[in-house]
Amino acid sequence: MEKLPPIIQVGNVLLSSEILTEKFCCDLSACKGACCVEGDAGAPVTLDEIAEIEGCLDAVWGDLSASAQAVIDKQGVAYTDQEGDLVTSIVRGRDCVFTYYDSCCMCALEKAYRAGKTRFCKPVSCALYPIRAKKIGEDMTGLNYNRWEVCKAAVEKGKALDLPLYQFLKAPLIRRFGEDWYQELLDTVRELKAQDYL
Repeated sequence: MEKLPPIIQVGNVLLSSEILTEKFCCDLSACKGACCVEGDAGAPVTLDEIAEIEGCLDAVWGDLSASAQAVIDKQGVAYTDQEGDLVTSIVRGRDCVFTYYDSCCMCALEKAYRAGKTRFCKPVSCALYPIRAKKIGEDMTGLNYNRWEVCKAAVEKGKALDLPLYQFLKAPLIRRFGEDWYQELLDTVRELKAQDYL
């Protein structure tokens, strides 16, 4: 097998080749939604997403903790982190304000969406995780696979299912980049397999 290049270009997106090779499938029963409450910053959001989230507040308010409600009252649903990125507000320096607790940590925004109460599910950065997107220049986007110990069970489950990361995240990738782009990604994967890179 040929050695796969570290970066693959699909349209105006540069992907880490790990997105094509690594196996992944979230396992909430094992991780308990740790990605909502671990870390030192909120989830990256766009200005459009902030407006959508603000429109969902009435539908999710009752699911939020008193601490989360107080943070939102004080600073809003998002803030600018140390790297200059807009991110969702957090409680106690770690928990996303939209976390609610059931059998595990869940997203109140997604819960309201699934119940038909809102039209906005959750920030695309959350849906894409463990892929992280970063703007490169004017019209390019870079995608990297963010390895994290709390996702160890997801890696094991992905291997058991033989499910590559790009297939597990098909819906959010289409949401972010469109059907045509995802089809181009699949075509690229086929070409790489034909050339014995995958």
